[in-house]
Amino acid sequence: MTRKTNHASVTRRTVLTGLGATIAAPAILRHSRAYAANPVIKIGHVSPRTGPIAAFTEADDFVLAGIQKAFAGGLMNNGKTYDVEIISKDSQSNPNRASEVAAELILSDEVDLIVAASTPETTNPVADQAEINDVPCITTDCPWQPYFFGRNGNPAEGFRSTYHFFWGLEDVIGAFLDMWSESGVAKNVAGLFPNDADGNAWGDPELGLPKPLAAAGYNLVDPGRYQPLSDDFSSQISAFKEAGCEIVTGNMIPPDFANFWSQAAQQGFNPKIVTIGKALLFPSVVNSFGERANGLSSEIWWSPNHPFSSSLTQASAKDLADSYVADTGRAWTQPIGFKHALFEVAADVITRAADLDDPEAIVEAIAATNLNTIVGPVDWSKGPVKNVTKTPLVAGQWQKQGDALELVITANKLAPEIPVGGELQLIG
Repeated sequence: MTRKTNHASVTRRTVLTGLGATIAAPAILRHSRAYAANPVIKIGHVSPRTGPIAAFTEADDFVLAGIQKAFAGGLMNNGKTYDVEIISKDSQSNPNRASEVAAELILSDEVDLIVAASTPETTNPVADQAEINDVPCITTDCPWQPYFFGRNGNPAEGFRSTYHFFWGLEDVIGAFLDMWSESGVAKNVAGLFPNDADGNAWGDPELGLPKPLAAAGYNLVDPGRYQPLSDDFSSQISAFKEAGCEIVTGNMIPPDFANFWSQAAQQGFNPKIVTIGKALLFPSVVNSFGERANGLSSEIWWSPNHPFSSSLTQASAKDLADSYVADTGRAWTQPIGFKHALFEVAADVITRAADLDDPEAIVEAIAATNLNTIVGPVDWSKGPVKNVTKTPLVAGQWQKQGDALELVITANKLAPEIPVGGELQLIG
């Protein structure tokens, strides 16, 4: 297979020598399917299996096992059966490592398609490697603004080879405001934004939370960016107490929120609503807070109550979540649906591509996708910008149900097809 490129080409050995670089130079690659009993299509997969955002990948083994089973009989393309090989690599929650393993998948493993998920620290470097080497790429689990603008995307031009599906900051802001609107608490909001791609996007004065919160009558108290993996939030807590903040919001990795929430208790800061993106998505993280977990809230991308089914297995969202619980003995997590959907889209693309030996034909098939998946419709013709399409978003709260915490959908104005399960309860 020949990868077409607009860049000066170099030998694969030259590129592999420099894999430690954040962005590898492009290369022209060839491999042949001629000697296989069935031709083989290779899918590369990158996710943060270890490191501070590893909670996003808790269900990876389960999802990949299910996908391998679904692919066991191969996929049909133009009357021919293709065996599917998935090569999965760990980014270690490190953008440089994500770039490195993406380059390995492209240049050494010679994958035909690469998929990745879990925050811009994973999606962006993987997509950048795919773009520079003209390899088709599909990503998810990252708001579209940090993905698109974090890669210096131009809305008028978009990208050549890289496509993304997820919701955007406008959706998470709308879901949060929907959840807070009937609470009756003071509209002073504490903002916690790390100095990373997500935090800088969420706190951006033009594209992030400040403008829409102000338009809705909220006062955002933003003490500035903190460094990820901080162990001292005293200055932020002091500013929030002084401003009389009753709502806390932002985007944090689990270790940072754990430190903040512990120090808030120690320093007598007792907000009535705490709605944090990223950190509060996962049962394993939330349960570690003990009694102080009850009432925490976040966005909800996917749940067993979402009224969608898999195009690949026909399983409903509830079927998939229940299967995970039965298989692992652990509570379901939101990324399950999106990890599964990545491979739904990949399978759909593989079956529709005009020529699987031509990367441009695979990219054309991605761009033409119109598929109902377990996370909702995926259709890149609908924008909001080139190479991006959005999935529905609601919001909810961790509430004590008997002896366990359950994530209850409490706000669905942006996606009324997804039913609410209860009302927001103030903390304390």
